[in-house]
This record gives sequence, C-alpha cells and structure tokens, in this order.
Amino acid sequence: MAILELSLYRRRKMLLALTLGIIAFEALIVAVTSAMPPDQLLGAKGFGSPQSVPHAFQAFSGSNGAVSLASYPGILGAGLVHPFWIAMQLTAVGSFGAALVAADVEEGTIELLMTRPISRARLLTERLGALAIASLILNLAATVTMMAGVALSPDIHHHVSLPGIAIAGLMGMALSMSIAGPVVAVSAGGHSKSHVVAFTIALGAGSFAINFIAIAWSKVSFLRYVSSFHYYSPGDALAQATIPWNSLLLLVSAAIVGVAAAGWLLRRRDLAL
Repeated sequence: MAILELSLYRRRKMLLALTLGIIAFEALIVAVTSAMPPDQLLGAKGFGSPQSVPHAFQAFSGSNGAVSLASYPGILGAGLVHPFWIAMQLTAVGSFGAALVAADVEEGTIELLMTRPISRARLLTERLGALAIASLILNLAATVTMMAGVALSPDIHHHVSLPGIAIAGLMGMALSMSIAGPVVAVSAGGHSKSHVVAFTIALGAGSFAINFIAIAWSKVSFLRYVSSFHYYSPGDALAQATIPWNSLLLLVSAAIVGVAAAGWLLRRRDLAL
C-alpha cells in the first residue's frame, strides 16, 4: 500500500490543518448554540417554524423544509453545510483528486512512477483510497466534535440525538464522495492539477448555489434535483435521526459512476501526453 501511504504522508500537514480547523469550527457552532437559544440567536421568535422562515434559509440549515433554521437541529445543521465546512471538504477532495493522475502528468513524473511497474488499476485504487480516508477523517472529526458538544449540553441533547448526528456525518461522507467521483474522473483524463482543483470548486460551489436558488425561487425549484446538496440534509437527519436511504443511494451512485468513468479514462489514455 505504498502509494496510499505516500499520498497521505505528502499531504499530512494540510490534512492536519483541515482537521483542526473543522474541529474548532464545529466546537464553536455547538458552543454558540448552547449559550443562546436558536430563536434568540436569530433575533426573531417568529422564526420558530419552517413555514415562518424564508425559503432560502432552508439551504443554510441543511433541510428540505422540515426543519427551521431557528431550532437546535437547524443551527447545528447549518454548521454541517456552512461555506467553511464546504471549503474544508472541497480542499481535501481537490488536493487528493488532483494528485490522482493529473499532477503527475503535469510534472512529468507519471512515466517514472509507472515503470516500477505499477498497474493503472492499483494507482487509481490506492490514490482514491487516500482521498476517501482524508474525507473520512474530516467527517469523523466534525461528527465526533458535535457529538461531544451535544452530549455535554442537556438542552441541545433534548432536541438532537447522537444517532442523528452520526447519520448527518454519514451523509456528509456520502456528499464528499459524490463530488469526489467526478473530480477523479477529470483527474484521470486531465493534464493539469489546477484544472482539477478549479473543477472541484466549481462543482461544489455550483451545486450549493443551484440548490439555494431552487429553494429560494419556486419557478426553478426543479433544479434542486440536479444538486448534490438537495440530497444532503443534515438538519433533517439531526431532527429525525433516520437514514434517508434514497438520498444516500443517489449520492453513492454518483460517486460510483465517477470512479467508473475515471477507470475507463485511465485505461485508455496515453500517460506520456
């Protein structure tokens, strides 16, 4: 497993920084939530029901309409769909995704790497494994931090269960891998790591933007079905503590299709070009 270990080792400092950052952020979210009730935090008692909150706000609570932002699940859900959380996830996916193939092609080291010899299937599998481990570490860090904070706060724990947090973490991992699938396909067929990183940012930010617009503007509500964030609803998971199997299946399917495309592209491309 030398390729997997080397991929993680080369990015250990970045991964450590991302992990510490996401732990600090989720701890801050829980601390703020426990210090002030959600309706007071938002400064409006009228935000107590999903119907009283503007539709666009649902995107910030990670809910498809069942959970108000002005609630404990809503505020904690916001911590799992916040732009900072998204940025941490995309940084890991973009960095490890670019290193899959495109970075070595750009730097001219791919031919040297493949003379060991290493099969293309092994290269894809182990570097994809490193990406998955990095995403798992970040999602576990966020999940465990939130679990610890909720367990220490009886007021929050009354409204949010630990299994609900675990389910939200599971869906977060599924979301990360649904983005990683297309990213590794671009890396497998690409020649520049900057293009892979740019694609990662565009895919993640664009998907969130599409979901936000679809929620805010009823005339284009159908667009929400093409966004990964429509199927990632941590606020609902925190409130209901049930696994949304259909959404999980769709996110996992997107990841599988992307990885399959990456394998197809990698087998057919000339690595010398």
